[in-house]
Amino acid sequence: MEEADKLEAKYANYFQVGQNAIEFILEFGQLYSNEETPLFHTRVITSPVYAKQLLRVLEEAIRRHEDQFGDVREL
Repeated sequence: MEEADKLEAKYANYFQVGQNAIEFILEFGQLYSNEETPLFHTRVITSPVYAKQLLRVLEEAIRRHEDQFGDVREL
């Protein structure tokens, strides 16, 4: 079994980001129209250097997605 097959997948449609001098705290969860508060399920803590790298990776992935499927609408 490959390592990727062992990963647990979770859906997220709500995100929260915090930071201090040495780290970024990325929280992932779900929020639905009939709920008042999000249900967070995952927290990732990383350094500013890796947070910036994540931003670049996401920007590139969105660019490729839009090239193939068209513009992603913003909420």
